[in-house]
Amino acid sequence: MWRALADGMVGIHYAYMAYMLVGGFIAWRWPKTIVLHVLAVVWAVLIVTTKVPCPLTALQNNFRERAGDEPLSSSFINIYIRGTFYPEGQQTLARVAAGVVILASWVGYYYLRRAHRPSSATALPRP
Repeated sequence: MWRALADGMVGIHYAYMAYMLVGGFIAWRWPKTIVLHVLAVVWAVLIVTTKVPCPLTALQNNFRERAGDEPLSSSFINIYIRGTFYPEGQQTLARVAAGVVILASWVGYYYLRRAHRPSSATALPRP
């Protein structure tokens, strides 16, 4: 059971990473989700730029240890992402590319929301 939970954390990590890339685009359809996406991005930036530990990695390590396995020797990104989704030495480029995708989704979100907002010239006058 513990091994399955540890493996499940890998799936949750992947889902979180996917949401990081496409969450802003999801908010184009469901605007209220933009708050969740911004929070997810801020959390990820904190984990990458500071010593804030990732709670998903901590849970995965806990489950691995309970299953009798060694904890991860490095971060989730270093073990499962780097060298798999982008070449080993291209971490900076991968981060910039992810940032561009995220910013593009936010810019699109802003313009879509702005386009759907009634202008003051067409709004009904207040009584």
